Amino acid sequence: MCVEAAQTTPYPPALREQLLPLIGGQVDIVIDALACLDAEVGLAFAAAAMALMQHANCPASEIRAIGSHGQTIRHRPRLDLPFTWQIGDPSRIVEATGITTVADFRRRDVAAGGQGAPLVPPFHAAWFGSAAEDRAVLNLGGIANLTLLPSQGPVRGFDCGPANALLDLWAQRCGLGERDEDGRLARSGQIDEALMQRLLDDPWFEQPPPKSTGREDFNADWLDARLGSASDPATVMSTLVALSAQATATALQRSLPSCVRLLVCGGGSHNPALLDALRRAMPALAVQTTAEHGLDPDHVEAAAFAWLARQCLSQQPGGLASVTGARGDRVLGAIYPA
Repeated sequence: MCVEAAQTTPYPPALREQLLPLIGGQVDIVIDALACLDAEVGLAFAAAAMALMQHANCPASEIRAIGSHGQTIRHRPRLDLPFTWQIGDPSRIVEATGITTVADFRRRDVAAGGQGAPLVPPFHAAWFGSAAEDRAVLNLGGIANLTLLPSQGPVRGFDCGPANALLDLWAQRCGLGERDEDGRLARSGQIDEALMQRLLDDPWFEQPPPKSTGREDFNADWLDARLGSASDPATVMSTLVALSAQATATALQRSLPSCVRLLVCGGGSHNPALLDALRRAMPALAVQTTAEHGLDPDHVEAAAFAWLARQCLSQQPGGLASVTGARGDRVLGAIYPA
Protein backbone atom coordinates (compact mmCIF):
# COMPACT_ATOMS: atom_id res chain seq x y z
CA MET A 1 0.00 0.00 0.00
CA CYS A 2 1.48 3.33 -1.06
CA VAL A 3 0.58 6.79 -2.29
CA GLU A 4 1.72 7.18 -5.90
CA ALA A 5 0.86 10.85 -6.34
CA ALA A 6 -0.96 13.61 -4.50
CA GLN A 7 -1.99 17.18 -5.09
CA THR A 8 -4.09 19.71 -3.19
CA THR A 9 -6.56 21.77 -5.20
CA PRO A 10 -8.44 24.53 -3.37
CA TYR A 11 -12.06 25.32 -4.09
CA PRO A 12 -12.56 28.18 -6.57
CA PRO A 13 -12.98 31.30 -4.39
CA ALA A 14 -16.58 31.98 -5.42
CA LEU A 15 -17.61 28.40 -4.64
CA ARG A 16 -15.81 28.52 -1.30
CA GLU A 17 -17.68 31.69 -0.36
CA GLN A 18 -20.98 29.94 -1.03
CA LEU A 19 -20.04 26.86 0.98
CA LEU A 20 -18.61 28.36 4.17
CA PRO A 21 -21.84 29.83 5.63
CA LEU A 22 -23.73 26.68 4.68
CA ILE A 23 -21.18 24.38 6.32
CA GLY A 24 -21.29 26.43 9.52
CA GLY A 25 -25.06 26.17 9.75
CA GLN A 26 -25.34 29.95 9.53
CA VAL A 27 -27.70 30.07 6.54
CA ASP A 28 -30.53 28.10 5.06
CA ILE A 29 -30.69 27.47 1.35
CA VAL A 30 -33.50 26.90 -1.13
CA ILE A 31 -33.66 23.55 -2.88
CA ASP A 32 -32.81 24.89 -6.35
CA ALA A 33 -29.70 26.63 -5.06
CA LEU A 34 -28.62 23.55 -3.11
CA ALA A 35 -29.03 21.33 -6.18
CA CYS A 36 -26.89 23.70 -8.24
CA LEU A 37 -24.27 23.79 -5.47
CA ASP A 38 -24.24 19.98 -5.39
CA ALA A 39 -23.47 19.95 -9.11
CA GLU A 40 -20.82 22.68 -8.81
CA VAL A 41 -18.98 20.84 -6.03
CA GLY A 42 -19.08 17.62 -8.06
CA LEU A 43 -17.55 19.40 -11.04
CA ALA A 44 -14.89 20.96 -8.80
CA PHE A 45 -13.97 17.51 -7.49
CA ALA A 46 -13.80 16.18 -11.05
CA ALA A 47 -11.51 19.05 -12.07
CA ALA A 48 -9.25 18.32 -9.09
CA ALA A 49 -9.06 14.64 -10.04
CA MET A 50 -8.19 15.47 -13.63
CA ALA A 51 -5.53 17.95 -12.51
CA LEU A 52 -3.94 15.25 -10.37
CA MET A 53 -3.97 12.79 -13.27
CA GLN A 54 -2.26 15.35 -15.46
CA HIS A 55 0.27 16.13 -12.72
CA ALA A 56 1.06 12.42 -12.29
CA ASN A 57 0.98 11.71 -16.03
CA CYS A 58 -1.55 8.97 -15.31
CA PRO A 59 -4.38 8.30 -17.81
CA ALA A 60 -7.90 7.58 -16.60
CA SER A 61 -7.63 4.07 -17.99
CA GLU A 62 -5.09 3.19 -15.29
CA ILE A 63 -7.34 4.27 -12.39
CA ARG A 64 -9.73 1.76 -10.90
CA ALA A 65 -11.92 4.25 -9.06
CA ILE A 66 -12.19 7.67 -7.44
CA GLY A 67 -13.15 7.77 -3.77
CA SER A 68 -15.08 10.98 -3.14
CA HIS A 69 -16.00 11.92 0.41
CA GLY A 70 -18.03 14.93 -0.69
CA GLN A 71 -18.48 18.21 1.16
CA THR A 72 -20.34 17.85 4.44
CA ILE A 73 -23.06 20.47 4.82
CA ARG A 74 -24.87 18.94 7.82
CA HIS A 75 -23.92 16.27 10.34
CA ARG A 76 -26.65 15.56 12.90
CA PRO A 77 -25.99 12.18 14.51
CA ARG A 78 -27.80 13.01 17.77
CA LEU A 79 -31.28 13.74 16.43
CA ASP A 80 -34.19 11.36 17.00
CA LEU A 81 -33.88 10.61 13.28
CA PRO A 82 -30.16 11.21 12.77
CA PHE A 83 -28.61 12.07 9.43
CA THR A 84 -25.44 13.19 7.72
CA TRP A 85 -25.34 14.95 4.36
CA GLN A 86 -22.50 15.41 1.89
CA ILE A 87 -22.81 17.13 -1.49
CA GLY A 88 -20.65 16.84 -4.61
CA ASP A 89 -22.68 14.97 -7.24
CA PRO A 90 -20.79 11.72 -7.98
CA SER A 91 -22.55 11.38 -11.34
CA ARG A 92 -20.89 14.63 -12.44
CA ILE A 93 -17.51 13.21 -11.41
CA VAL A 94 -18.07 10.04 -13.46
CA GLU A 95 -19.27 11.93 -16.52
CA ALA A 96 -16.37 14.41 -16.40
CA THR A 97 -13.60 11.87 -15.74
CA GLY A 98 -14.90 8.61 -17.20
CA ILE A 99 -13.81 6.86 -13.97
CA THR A 100 -15.94 4.76 -11.64
CA THR A 101 -16.61 6.80 -8.51
CA VAL A 102 -17.39 5.62 -4.98
CA ALA A 103 -19.17 8.18 -2.80
CA ASP A 104 -21.73 8.57 -0.01
CA PHE A 105 -19.60 6.81 2.62
CA ARG A 106 -21.26 8.05 5.79
CA ARG A 107 -25.01 7.52 5.49
CA ARG A 108 -24.97 3.71 5.68
CA ASP A 109 -23.22 3.85 9.03
CA VAL A 110 -25.75 6.37 10.37
CA ALA A 111 -28.61 4.20 9.09
CA ALA A 112 -27.05 1.31 11.06
CA GLY A 113 -27.17 3.34 14.27
CA GLY A 114 -23.64 4.73 14.08
CA GLN A 115 -22.24 8.25 14.23
CA GLY A 116 -21.13 8.15 10.59
CA ALA A 117 -17.77 9.48 11.79
CA PRO A 118 -14.90 9.23 12.04
CA LEU A 119 -14.38 6.83 9.13
CA VAL A 120 -10.60 6.98 8.84
CA PRO A 121 -9.62 4.78 11.85
CA PRO A 122 -9.51 1.45 9.94
CA PHE A 123 -7.15 3.04 7.42
CA HIS A 124 -5.06 4.46 10.24
CA ALA A 125 -4.85 0.97 11.69
CA ALA A 126 -3.74 -0.51 8.36
CA TRP A 127 -1.00 2.10 7.85
CA PHE A 128 0.11 3.19 11.33
CA GLY A 129 -0.80 0.32 13.67
CA SER A 130 1.96 -1.34 15.69
CA ALA A 131 2.11 -4.64 17.55
CA ALA A 132 4.89 -3.22 19.73
CA GLU A 133 3.19 -0.21 21.34
CA ASP A 134 -0.10 1.56 21.92
CA ARG A 135 -0.50 4.51 19.57
CA ALA A 136 -3.03 7.13 18.58
CA VAL A 137 -3.53 9.17 15.44
CA LEU A 138 -4.83 12.73 15.71
CA ASN A 139 -6.36 14.29 12.61
CA LEU A 140 -6.45 18.07 12.97
CA GLY A 141 -8.97 19.25 10.42
CA GLY A 142 -11.81 21.62 11.17
CA ILE A 143 -12.58 19.20 13.99
CA ALA A 144 -9.99 17.11 15.85
CA ASN A 145 -10.56 13.36 15.80
CA LEU A 146 -8.63 10.60 17.50
CA THR A 147 -7.94 7.06 16.37
CA LEU A 148 -6.89 4.70 19.16
CA LEU A 149 -4.52 1.94 18.03
CA PRO A 150 -3.78 -0.38 20.95
CA SER A 151 -1.20 -3.06 20.25
CA GLN A 152 -3.91 -5.54 21.26
CA GLY A 153 -7.64 -5.01 21.12
CA PRO A 154 -10.11 -3.27 18.82
CA VAL A 155 -9.51 -0.06 16.93
CA ARG A 156 -11.53 2.84 18.31
CA GLY A 157 -11.97 6.46 17.33
CA PHE A 158 -14.05 9.56 17.90
CA ASP A 159 -14.14 13.32 17.50
CA CYS A 160 -12.57 15.01 20.51
CA GLY A 161 -13.21 18.71 19.92
CA PRO A 162 -12.65 21.73 17.67
CA ALA A 163 -9.40 22.42 15.84
CA ASN A 164 -8.96 24.55 12.71
CA ALA A 165 -12.65 25.47 12.51
CA LEU A 166 -12.27 27.91 15.41
CA LEU A 167 -8.62 28.80 14.82
CA ASP A 168 -9.24 29.82 11.22
CA LEU A 169 -12.44 31.63 12.15
CA TRP A 170 -10.56 33.76 14.67
CA ALA A 171 -7.67 34.38 12.28
CA GLN A 172 -10.10 35.68 9.67
CA ARG A 173 -11.77 37.95 12.22
CA CYS A 174 -8.38 39.35 13.10
CA GLY A 175 -7.62 40.14 9.46
CA LEU A 176 -4.87 37.54 9.14
CA GLY A 177 -6.27 35.88 6.05
CA GLU A 178 -7.40 32.27 6.01
CA ARG A 179 -5.27 31.09 8.96
CA ASP A 180 -2.80 32.07 11.67
CA GLU A 181 0.26 31.31 9.56
CA ASP A 182 2.86 29.32 11.52
CA GLY A 183 0.85 29.97 14.69
CA ARG A 184 2.43 33.41 15.04
CA LEU A 185 -0.54 35.10 16.69
CA ALA A 186 -1.12 32.18 19.08
CA ARG A 187 2.54 32.20 20.11
CA SER A 188 2.41 35.90 20.95
CA GLY A 189 -0.44 35.52 23.44
CA GLN A 190 -1.17 34.03 26.84
CA ILE A 191 -3.93 31.61 27.81
CA ASP A 192 -7.00 33.21 29.39
CA GLU A 193 -7.87 30.61 32.03
CA ALA A 194 -11.38 31.96 32.63
CA LEU A 195 -12.16 31.81 28.91
CA MET A 196 -10.62 28.35 28.73
CA GLN A 197 -12.96 27.14 31.46
CA ARG A 198 -16.01 28.62 29.74
CA LEU A 199 -15.06 26.81 26.54
CA LEU A 200 -14.46 23.49 28.29
CA ASP A 201 -17.72 23.73 30.21
CA ASP A 202 -19.66 22.68 27.12
CA PRO A 203 -21.30 19.32 27.99
CA TRP A 204 -20.17 17.87 24.66
CA PHE A 205 -16.65 17.37 26.00
CA GLU A 206 -17.97 15.09 28.76
CA GLN A 207 -19.97 12.84 26.44
CA PRO A 208 -18.45 9.37 26.19
CA PRO A 209 -17.56 7.90 22.78
CA PRO A 210 -18.78 7.09 20.24
CA LYS A 211 -19.31 10.70 19.34
CA SER A 212 -18.83 13.04 16.42
CA THR A 213 -19.37 16.72 15.79
CA GLY A 214 -18.83 19.46 13.22
CA ARG A 215 -19.15 23.14 12.48
CA GLU A 216 -22.83 22.83 13.35
CA ASP A 217 -21.70 22.67 17.00
CA PHE A 218 -18.38 24.53 17.06
CA ASN A 219 -18.87 27.71 15.08
CA ALA A 220 -18.95 31.50 15.37
CA ASP A 221 -22.13 31.52 17.46
CA TRP A 222 -20.66 28.94 19.86
CA LEU A 223 -17.52 31.01 20.32
CA ASP A 224 -19.28 34.35 20.65
CA ALA A 225 -21.55 32.97 23.38
CA ARG A 226 -18.46 32.17 25.49
CA LEU A 227 -16.02 34.99 24.76
CA GLY A 228 -17.34 37.28 27.48
CA SER A 229 -14.99 40.21 27.87
CA ALA A 230 -12.12 38.42 26.13
CA SER A 231 -11.17 40.34 23.00
CA ASP A 232 -7.39 40.58 22.73
CA PRO A 233 -6.62 38.76 19.46
CA ALA A 234 -3.48 36.97 20.66
CA THR A 235 -5.03 35.93 23.98
CA VAL A 236 -8.10 34.41 22.32
CA MET A 237 -6.03 32.60 19.69
CA SER A 238 -3.65 31.20 22.30
CA THR A 239 -6.62 30.00 24.36
CA LEU A 240 -8.28 28.35 21.36
CA VAL A 241 -5.06 26.48 20.60
CA ALA A 242 -4.87 25.36 24.24
CA LEU A 243 -8.50 24.24 24.09
CA SER A 244 -7.82 21.90 21.17
CA ALA A 245 -4.74 20.48 22.88
CA GLN A 246 -6.40 20.03 26.26
CA ALA A 247 -9.51 18.40 24.79
CA THR A 248 -7.27 15.94 22.97
CA ALA A 249 -5.15 15.22 26.04
CA THR A 250 -8.18 14.62 28.25
CA ALA A 251 -9.86 12.35 25.70
CA LEU A 252 -6.69 10.33 25.17
CA GLN A 253 -6.02 9.93 28.88
CA ARG A 254 -9.56 8.68 29.44
CA SER A 255 -9.66 6.33 26.46
CA LEU A 256 -6.10 5.00 26.01
CA PRO A 257 -3.93 5.97 29.00
CA SER A 258 -1.27 3.46 27.89
CA CYS A 259 -0.64 5.40 24.66
CA VAL A 260 3.03 6.24 24.13
CA ARG A 261 3.00 7.84 20.66
CA LEU A 262 0.66 10.37 19.02
CA LEU A 263 0.85 10.76 15.25
CA VAL A 264 -0.58 14.03 13.96
CA CYS A 265 -1.99 14.69 10.50
CA GLY A 266 -4.29 17.18 8.78
CA GLY A 267 -3.90 20.91 8.26
CA GLY A 268 -3.30 21.57 11.94
CA SER A 269 -0.07 19.56 11.79
CA HIS A 270 1.50 22.62 10.10
CA ASN A 271 0.72 24.86 13.07
CA PRO A 272 3.79 24.90 15.34
CA ALA A 273 1.84 26.57 18.15
CA LEU A 274 -0.69 23.74 18.14
CA LEU A 275 1.99 21.03 18.06
CA ASP A 276 3.81 22.73 20.95
CA ALA A 277 0.54 22.91 22.91
CA LEU A 278 -0.05 19.20 22.36
CA ARG A 279 3.45 18.40 23.63
CA ARG A 280 2.92 20.55 26.73
CA ALA A 281 -0.44 18.92 27.40
CA MET A 282 0.98 15.40 26.97
CA PRO A 283 4.65 15.55 28.01
CA ALA A 284 4.96 11.77 28.44
CA LEU A 285 4.03 11.08 24.80
CA ALA A 286 6.13 11.20 21.67
CA VAL A 287 4.16 13.67 19.52
CA GLN A 288 5.15 13.32 15.86
CA THR A 289 3.59 13.98 12.47
CA THR A 290 2.62 11.11 10.20
CA ALA A 291 5.43 12.20 7.86
CA GLU A 292 7.80 10.44 10.24
CA HIS A 293 5.83 7.26 9.62
CA GLY A 294 5.73 7.29 5.86
CA LEU A 295 2.72 9.42 4.92
CA ASP A 296 2.54 13.18 4.40
CA PRO A 297 0.05 14.72 6.90
CA ASP A 298 -1.74 16.44 4.02
CA HIS A 299 -2.32 13.15 2.21
CA VAL A 300 -3.71 10.98 5.00
CA GLU A 301 -7.38 11.89 4.61
CA ALA A 302 -7.36 11.52 0.83
CA ALA A 303 -5.52 8.22 1.05
CA ALA A 304 -8.07 7.01 3.59
CA PHE A 305 -11.00 7.60 1.26
CA ALA A 306 -9.16 5.97 -1.63
CA TRP A 307 -8.73 2.99 0.70
CA LEU A 308 -12.41 3.10 1.66
CA ALA A 309 -13.33 3.11 -2.04
CA ARG A 310 -11.21 -0.01 -2.50
CA GLN A 311 -12.95 -1.62 0.46
CA CYS A 312 -16.34 -0.87 -1.08
CA LEU A 313 -15.40 -2.26 -4.49
CA SER A 314 -14.09 -5.40 -2.77
CA GLN A 315 -17.22 -5.62 -0.61
CA GLN A 316 -15.12 -5.42 2.54
CA PRO A 317 -16.17 -3.43 5.65
CA GLY A 318 -15.01 0.17 5.81
CA GLY A 319 -16.99 1.20 8.86
CA LEU A 320 -16.12 -0.29 12.25
CA ALA A 321 -18.77 -0.66 14.92
CA SER A 322 -16.06 -0.28 17.57
CA VAL A 323 -15.51 3.26 16.27
CA THR A 324 -18.91 4.62 15.29
CA GLY A 325 -21.24 2.61 17.53
CA ALA A 326 -23.15 1.12 14.59
CA ARG A 327 -24.95 -2.20 14.98
CA GLY A 328 -22.11 -3.90 13.13
CA ASP A 329 -19.26 -3.36 10.70
CA ARG A 330 -20.56 -2.15 7.33
CA VAL A 331 -19.44 -1.89 3.72
CA LEU A 332 -19.60 1.85 3.11
CA GLY A 333 -20.11 3.79 -0.10
CA ALA A 334 -22.25 3.79 -3.22
CA ILE A 335 -20.69 2.82 -6.57
CA TYR A 336 -21.27 4.99 -9.64
CA PRO A 337 -19.88 2.93 -12.54
CA ALA A 338 -18.12 4.51 -15.50
